[in-house]
Amino acid sequence: MDVREKQAVKTVGFTFITRRIITLFVTMLICALGFPTAAHEIPNDVKVQAFVRPSGQQLQLLVRVPLIAMREVDFPRRGPGYLDLAHADAALRNAATLWIADNIELYEGDTRLAYPRVADARVSLPSDKSFASYQEALAHVTGPRLPNNLELYWNQGLLDVRLEYPIRSEQSDFSIHPRLARLGLQVVTALQFLPPGGAVRAFEFHGDAGLIRLDPRWHQAALRFVEAGFFHILDGTDHLLFILCLVIPFRRFSTLVLIVTSFTVAHSITLIAAAFGFAPSALWFPPLIETLIAISIVYMALENIVGAKVQRRWMIALAFGLVHGFGFSFALRETLQFAGAHLVTSLLSFNVGVELGQLLVLVLLVPLLEMLFRFVVAERIGTIILSALVAHTGWHWMIERADRLSKFPFPALDAALLASSMRWLMAALTLAGLVWLVHGMLRNRQSRNVGTKNDG
Repeated sequence: MDVREKQAVKTVGFTFITRRIITLFVTMLICALGFPTAAHEIPNDVKVQAFVRPSGQQLQLLVRVPLIAMREVDFPRRGPGYLDLAHADAALRNAATLWIADNIELYEGDTRLAYPRVADARVSLPSDKSFASYQEALAHVTGPRLPNNLELYWNQGLLDVRLEYPIRSEQSDFSIHPRLARLGLQVVTALQFLPPGGAVRAFEFHGDAGLIRLDPRWHQAALRFVEAGFFHILDGTDHLLFILCLVIPFRRFSTLVLIVTSFTVAHSITLIAAAFGFAPSALWFPPLIETLIAISIVYMALENIVGAKVQRRWMIALAFGLVHGFGFSFALRETLQFAGAHLVTSLLSFNVGVELGQLLVLVLLVPLLEMLFRFVVAERIGTIILSALVAHTGWHWMIERADRLSKFPFPALDAALLASSMRWLMAALTLAGLVWLVHGMLRNRQSRNVGTKNDG
């Protein structure tokens, strides 16, 4: 082999190796970037339907999930992508095990139930309506299967599963933790619990709702709602900014008690009223309240800049507290389904959680403001700077939310709206009378204190 032939062999070998390296690099790059493939695409919206029914020594769980959410399961196919129903049983049971049984925890009391038996796993048409009730769903899941020659694309079918759990008694307290959020980007679960001889309890929640007490005791509901209220106030940036505006100029305990109590009483009134259905249910109402909350922040910040007085601050806190109470009720609306038969207890517990969150904020905020105004900046200048920053943020929120509100049509003036307006007008007049009475009592008390000091 002469020099030219040796050089040609080297060139060919180098080219081959280079191509292999480039191919390997491109493959690794595709995997790193996570380009979606048809088999592993995460669906956007997934609706899960489920029934839980204890009976005798057994609990049945019926679940319906779209097949497209069953990723990483190789369903047998034929033709242009039709599901091969004649050979799909093993894959369906595998999907039921990996995606449903493995991700649902059921408890009897505080004891987790044993791993379930997959009693049935079958495919349904997307037009099937049998999961409208438990009886229909059970009859469908245990009834005839779809014909093997049906031409159904694999990603259009529904997977219906019946799981069986051994239990000690159908009268026990049951809980469930469905960890099904990874089935899709947006997962909505509609769950019904059918206790023996009792009313059906329906739940609908987004993502992972944590441990759900299907028929909670009063203390279990209370604990859940105290926790919900506590973390809601800590997660609500707009409510935190409003509290900041409340306390920037007034940091003495005696002054804060009156202001914070006014805010608490006011938002408790509207929170409870909304929970009992006295608030408008129209679509324009939530964006209206969100806009008013932003306005309340801007107003309080501007009042701090020009100078705030205690006599006016507690009344303003009372008025805006009514608005913020409706804002709290929006967060509570979806959570109330977990109250069971303890609606009033849950409402009061949520309110207690909100107050505990507010108390924590005040305990941290007041000393920080004291240190800021003592060691960093003069109190008046610091008040103006902080309030201006809050007003700037609130102003942008107000503009954005007002723009969102403007997209809703103005409510029609009908009998229902007039009746609701009259009820709230009467409530506002009653509250205004109470405010006037308390304001008069405070002024008389202040006058007596001034007179006592002058006599001394």
